[in-house]
Amino acid sequence: MTKKVLIAGFNGAMGQKAVNLVNQMAGYEVAAGLSPVAKNEPEKYHLAKNIPIFTSLEQIPDRVADFWIDFTTPKAVYENVKFALTHHICPIVGTTGMSDAQEAELVELSKQEKVGGLIAPNFGMSAVLLMKFAQEAAKYFPDVEIIEMHHADKKDAPSGTALSTAKLIAQNRPNHQTAPDEIETLKNVRGGDYQGIKIHSVRLPGYIAHEQVLFGGPGEALTIRQDSFDRGSFMGGVKVALEKVDQLHELVIGLENIL
Repeated sequence: MTKKVLIAGFNGAMGQKAVNLVNQMAGYEVAAGLSPVAKNEPEKYHLAKNIPIFTSLEQIPDRVADFWIDFTTPKAVYENVKFALTHHICPIVGTTGMSDAQEAELVELSKQEKVGGLIAPNFGMSAVLLMKFAQEAAKYFPDVEIIEMHHADKKDAPSGTALSTAKLIAQNRPNHQTAPDEIETLKNVRGGDYQGIKIHSVRLPGYIAHEQVLFGGPGEALTIRQDSFDRGSFMGGVKVALEKVDQLHELVIGLENIL
């Protein structure tokens, strides 16, 4: 039986990669698209002629899809995922920007509805490994800073990957503040602060998604870096999610938890 996929944000750069992925997967098909700004021209977006394009959640009928892939915006993603869960559509979410409280609420909702799904700050395997390695290194290097670099159109800062990295590092790192007596002569020049971990966000044309985690110790330093040069690199993780999330009974945070 063919499994149906709704792609929210199908008209964006990541959404188009997701469309191409589903079009190539045996046993799956794009059943609908959601975007408040896309025109009703399916073929323009590599969709079949009969695919409905919705501009709001209210237009979406029941049982339209089995899976909901979301590459939208921080403003839209919470309501999108809530809608998917209450309509028993398994969400696969690559949109970042939700708060911890919002994610926790959605996890509880998924348990109530008994619907599996995935929220992943990054679908790239190299990014998942970076976070894993950084968490391990934090046991030995409490002095650490994160630099994340993304394209100029990214809506949220810091990136979900950088924030997730900081949270994982904090689990293995004692409470610690590097250079506590510093004075900023330019406001926010030292970046954001997550439990004493500084996070710096760069937004420039030409970049896709990149992250460096810098650890410092007496007489030595360790740098872990990950680079995504093409958005297609994220589709391996999306494919894994499509194949596994309907086997889950609740919403899971982090691609590493279903690999």
